[in-house]
Amino acid sequence: MLQPSINAFFRDDVLAMQPYVPGEQPQGGKAIKLNTNESPYPPPPSVIQAIQQAASRLERYPDPLATSFRLRASEVLNVDADQILCGNGSDDILTILTRAFVSSGTKVRFPYPSYILYRTLAQLQGAASEEINFEADWSLGPSFDTDLRLVYLPNPNSPTGTMVSRDQILELADRLPCPLVVDEAYVDFAPFSCVDLPATNPKIMVTRTLSKSYALAGLRFGYLVAHPDVVQMLRKVKDSYNTDALSIAGATAAIDDQKWLVENVRKCNATRDRMTIGLRDLGFAVIDSHANFVWCKHPQRDSRELYELLKRNGLLVRYMNYEGWSDGLRISVGTDSAIDAVLAVLR
Repeated sequence: MLQPSINAFFRDDVLAMQPYVPGEQPQGGKAIKLNTNESPYPPPPSVIQAIQQAASRLERYPDPLATSFRLRASEVLNVDADQILCGNGSDDILTILTRAFVSSGTKVRFPYPSYILYRTLAQLQGAASEEINFEADWSLGPSFDTDLRLVYLPNPNSPTGTMVSRDQILELADRLPCPLVVDEAYVDFAPFSCVDLPATNPKIMVTRTLSKSYALAGLRFGYLVAHPDVVQMLRKVKDSYNTDALSIAGATAAIDDQKWLVENVRKCNATRDRMTIGLRDLGFAVIDSHANFVWCKHPQRDSRELYELLKRNGLLVRYMNYEGWSDGLRISVGTDSAIDAVLAVLR
């Protein structure tokens, strides 16, 4: 009997979707990685110590609600601990939100260009995704707020590092017929946050990650700040143990060390600003960024060729091509010596 192709067992929308492609992770070698917005500096020693201590108790299941982290984060953020939901990176939080609010045949919306994973999450639910172009000044146009189940708004945005104002977010949430997810993956590098807005409007939900500013991309820990009633419902949707004992211990130690965070952000922002000036001196168009990366394009040089040139010299940046918009280079903030190497090759 002829066996069917294994593909015949998959859902049609899974077969049709294009997978999210993360930045290249080189195996071995000495490449300087400036392509995935990781921290160029290691986390504080207290994080390593906390993980080592937690490793002696791995025969036990972890706390399913990550209570130690929520209690310390509530003090740092000045929110109630019951407003916080933890997850395996902010991508896990985004997945929980999409599973909870979006059903087959409905529609989600997000600005374009931005985080392409939003599209993937909608497709996994059998929903339509609608991408609305930013305005020329990187604000949101008037067509952003009708006939929806969920809206994602990265703030700061990737790949540009631009931001939408708090006032515009509040106005948008008032108009929307659905929840608004403000994705603050890069907000520690920015001048303001919206973490207090869920108390103003329960339709607003804010996601955060420890991967960038806290230098814990390898640990995978993120969290949501939302109205307590929203968090209570979302606990039904999350996996039973979606944060492990090591990540809870490391994340709690990390958010406890706010002095280290302030210094890490200061160093990264100083390097970002210096990189922006250096690229502009070389003729690049560079958008002012409020994140730990810059988006740039040279008016006379092909972005793909520049990406390949840097890669041949052991420097990995992110080449990104947004259909119907533009292509360019997203360069993560690295150490000063790493950025000097980029500028030297480009020069």
